[in-house]
Amino acid sequence: MTPVTQAPELILHGGRITTLDRAQPEAEAVAMADGRFVAVGRDADVMPLAGPRTRVIDLKGQRVLPGLIDNHLHIIRGGLNYNLELRWDGVRSLADAMAMLKQQVAITPAPQWVRVVGGFTEHQFAEKRLPTIEELNAVAPDTPVFLLHLYDRAILNGAALRAVGYTKDTAEPPGGQIVRDGAGNPTGLLLAKPNAAILYATLAKGPKLPVEYQLNSTRHFMRELNRLGVTGAIDAGGGFQNYPEDYAVIEQLAADNQLTIRLAYNLFTQKPKQEKDDFLNWTRTSKYKQGDDYFRHNGAGEMLVFSAADFEDFRQPRPDMSPQMEGDLEEVVRILAENRWPWRMHATYDETISRALDVFEKVNRDIPLQGLNWFFDHAETISERSIDRIAALGGGVAVQHRMAYQGEYFVERYGAAAAQATPPVKRMLEKGLRTSAGTDATRVASYNPWVSLSWLVTGKTVGGLSMYPRSNCLDRDTALRMWTEHVTWFSNEEGKKGQIKTGQLADLIVPDRDFFACPEADIADTTSLLTIVGGRVVYGSGGFSQYEDVTVPPAMPEWSPVRAYGGYGAWAQQRQASPVAERVACGCGHACGVHGHEHATAWSSRLPVSDLKSFWGALGCACWAV
Repeated sequence: MTPVTQAPELILHGGRITTLDRAQPEAEAVAMADGRFVAVGRDADVMPLAGPRTRVIDLKGQRVLPGLIDNHLHIIRGGLNYNLELRWDGVRSLADAMAMLKQQVAITPAPQWVRVVGGFTEHQFAEKRLPTIEELNAVAPDTPVFLLHLYDRAILNGAALRAVGYTKDTAEPPGGQIVRDGAGNPTGLLLAKPNAAILYATLAKGPKLPVEYQLNSTRHFMRELNRLGVTGAIDAGGGFQNYPEDYAVIEQLAADNQLTIRLAYNLFTQKPKQEKDDFLNWTRTSKYKQGDDYFRHNGAGEMLVFSAADFEDFRQPRPDMSPQMEGDLEEVVRILAENRWPWRMHATYDETISRALDVFEKVNRDIPLQGLNWFFDHAETISERSIDRIAALGGGVAVQHRMAYQGEYFVERYGAAAAQATPPVKRMLEKGLRTSAGTDATRVASYNPWVSLSWLVTGKTVGGLSMYPRSNCLDRDTALRMWTEHVTWFSNEEGKKGQIKTGQLADLIVPDRDFFACPEADIADTTSLLTIVGGRVVYGSGGFSQYEDVTVPPAMPEWSPVRAYGGYGAWAQQRQASPVAERVACGCGHACGVHGHEHATAWSSRLPVSDLKSFWGALGCACWAV
C-alpha cells in the first residue's frame, strides 16, 4: 500500500469492496483525501491512518462498487426539464401510470402541461399497451397532456392539441405524420416515420421553467442519478440543445461547485445544411478538454450531420441515408480531425456505419485518426466487418440499452434470430474493440443504470422477452466494467476513474444489494445506499443518510411531479414520512393499521395480483378503503 502522508478526510471500513483493480480486486477499507483514493486495503492497514478529524463510516459488510458512469446520457437537456416531467420509468402497470397522471393533472396549474417524456415502453406494463386518447381526455379534459413513447410517437389530449395549435390546415411534417380523422382534423397521435422531428418540435412548444427553477431541476436530476449509483456521465448533446445558450445552467452549477455528477459533454449540431459552419465556429471558440474533472469538453456529436441520422424506430423500415451523406460527413470529420477533436456518431444500422467508415478511412489516409478516441453510438446491427474496420482505425462503440425497450418491435419486424446479437456486445469485447455501456436516456430509454446492467446480464427486455442466448450475455464482472473502467476511454480519462484504486478519483457506491450475489431478476431494482463523488457523500439513505454532504432544496415549482413521485418507479410514493406529514399529505382522515397513511406503498407494492387494493384488503389492511 502506498504511504499516506496526511490523515484522510474519510474512511470506509468493514466492507466487501470490489475495486476492479486486477492487482487488488478485493478490499475491506478505503481512505479518501483531496477528492482521491489515498489507501485501499485491509481494515488493519487503513484504519490506523485515521486522524482526529477523519470521518469514519462502518459499512457493516456491505458490498462496495466503483461509481457507475453512463456513456450516453442527455443530462444537460434532461436536467432543464426534469422537474416538469411525470416519469413512467419503472411503473409496472398502465393503471398505476394513469392514476399518477390523474393526480398530477389535479395539481398542475394553467397554462402548464403534464408531460410524460419517454423513458418507458408499453411492454413494461401488465396491460401491454399505451393509453388511448380518450383515456387521456377523460382524466385531463382541460389540462394539456403530452405523452412521448420512445421516439416512435407522441399522444396529445384535446387540450394539448389546442395549446400547440394543430388543425386540419397544419401541414404534414417531413418524415413524420399527424394522424387525422375522416374530416382531416388531428386526432392527437403524432408518428415518427421514422424522423422524430415532429415529436421534438411539438414538445418544444410547451412552457419552460425559469432559470432559477432549471438550476433546481438539474440538481434534482443529478440527485436522482446519484440515488441510482451514477457518479459520472458523457452528455451526448441533443436536439433543441443549443451551445452555448442551453449550457448556461450546467455551467453555473459547475462554477458554484454544485455538480454531483462528473460530466463530459459533446457538442451536437443543430441546423441541417449548417453543420460545417457549426463545427468551424466551435473549434475556433472552444477547446477540447477545456474544464476540470467535474465538467469538461469531450468533442463533437452525437449528431455530426443530419444527412447521416438513421432514426432508431424499429416500428418503421430502416431508413436509407441520402446520397449527400458522405460529402456532408467528410467536410465535418476533416475539420474535427485537423483540430484533434474526438467525435461520437449516432448510427443504428450497419448500412449507415459502413458508409461512415468509408469516409473515416478516406480522411485517415490524409490525417491519421489513431489516438482520437472517436466512436459510434448504438450500433444495434453492426457487422463483423465493420467491427474490424473500427478497430483498425482506433475507434470504439458505445452501446446503450435501447433494445431493452424496443426489443419486441425489432423482433416483430426482423425476427427473433436477427435480434440475438443486437448489438453484438460480447463479440465486440472478444475482438478487443473498445466497448462500453450507457442508457441514451431520458427519452428513448430510462436513465436507470441497473436496467442496462440487467439487460447485459440476462438478455431480457423490460417487458420480459428473452432476446439473447446465454452465449451472447455478459457475466456480472464484465457488465460492471462496461459501466465503469471501460467508459473512461470514451472520455479520454483512462486511469483517472472507474476503479477503486489509490490515486484515482474517489467515486464509489454502496448498492442496496450484492450485485454479484442477488438473483438476476433483482438487478434492475437496485438502488444506492451511499454514493460518493470526489470523497463527498452526495447521496445517503437509511443508516447512511446522516453522512450526506449535499442538501438539495425541494423541487420547484411546488406542483412538480418530482415532489410526489421522485423519479424511477415513482419511488417517492414509498418514502417514509412523519405521521403528521403523512396525515397532511394523505388527507384521508384515518390510518391503516399496517401502513399508516402510506396507502400508496400498499397500492404500488409488487405483488403477483392484478387488484392490489383488494389483495391488501383481504390481508386485513385498510388501505383499500381510502
